[in-house]
Amino acid sequence: MQASTESPNRGSATATESKGAYWCHDCSERIRDVKVEGDGAPDCPTCGDEMEFERSPDSTGCACWVGYSYSGA
Repeated sequence: MQASTESPNRGSATATESKGAYWCHDCSERIRDVKVEGDGAPDCPTCGDEMEFERSPDSTGCACWVGYSYSGA
């Protein structure tokens, strides 16, 4: 399956281009990278744990599970 466009910008042509999002898998919190100030990963607003960045910079698809490691239980 291929992306319908090579651009990750799905909205306005003047929108800031996002390279991914920070996720807290325990709380299902998501913060787009363009909403985060500074260079480090933000803390989850719900639990306070450091969030994980997900999506490769050249990806145009969904960041839902990229970088997620499932340990199995």
